[in-house]
Amino acid sequence: MQPETSTHKMPLTLRVESSAFGMNGSIPVQFTCEGDDIAPPLSWGTPPDGTKSIAILVEDPDAPNPAAPERTFVHCVITGIPPTATSWRGSQLPDGASFGTNDWGKRAWNGPCPPIGRHRYFFKVYALDISLDAPGLSKLELVAAIKGHILAQGELIGTYEKIHDKRSAEQGEERTTHGRR
Repeated sequence: MQPETSTHKMPLTLRVESSAFGMNGSIPVQFTCEGDDIAPPLSWGTPPDGTKSIAILVEDPDAPNPAAPERTFVHCVITGIPPTATSWRGSQLPDGASFGTNDWGKRAWNGPCPPIGRHRYFFKVYALDISLDAPGLSKLELVAAIKGHILAQGELIGTYEKIHDKRSAEQGEERTTHGRR
């Protein structure tokens, strides 16, 4: 179920893309804890008239184990993005924007770093009818603040599995298919 806007209509859809990966695509290693841990480039469509600010939330609903998820882990919260901005380029926040607090307790981007298996990462972009510039805001505070104020929203989903997990899985398959049963 999608949150309602202040006029009690369903939010419009906002296109969200990255030049680094496509919908449900694998997030390149440089954007993770195994690489440079910089945020992937993100862009979104022009927000609707009446938009006063943009907010971004990046979260992993598969923590800690995708086979038995226990919680949603927040990697990044950003508020105060001006309505004229249509992209976020890695470590460079748009003018006026500020980081909220992620689940590492940091006001920053912390990229994918799954302890086990392939996780999904939801990059959510919200066009809001309020000016929301709230440094340090947590996910729960963001969700409460934007309730009833979402004009448009969109998301891009990327996936990531640590390199050593992939190698271990491949070696296990190789042992099974090339020898002992």
